[in-house]
Amino acid sequence: MMQQRSVSHHTLGKSLARVLFAFAGLFGVAAVLVTPCARADVVAYLVNVTVRLGYNFANADAALSYGYGICDEVSQGRTYPQVMGDVKADFNTSDEYQASYLITQAVNELCSALIWQLRNSAAHYRPPVTAGG
Repeated sequence: MMQQRSVSHHTLGKSLARVLFAFAGLFGVAAVLVTPCARADVVAYLVNVTVRLGYNFANADAALSYGYGICDEVSQGRTYPQVMGDVKADFNTSDEYQASYLITQAVNELCSALIWQLRNSAAHYRPPVTAGG
């Protein structure tokens, strides 16, 4: 005759709790790996691009709109040289630093999940040679 094993509710409850805890842990790890932890820091962006001379945005909304436009360009696959060209044309400047600073601030503070995409497209960027330089 076979003996039946009796499982207490206490033991069953502990086992179920362990399984649920393990699943919760796996889903938590998956959520961290899938969801970027980056958050926009609008205040930092605004301070950095409105205090610095040369951009002359009409107001904070204009500065934010421009920054998010840069994010849109990068997310659509435009390369660093293309975005640099757009910024320099928009501000009627050939100043590499001024354009680069604005792009960097926008991506770092408003859409930091795109930092690596931008960096990869800028890997071999060389400023254009200007006459007399």
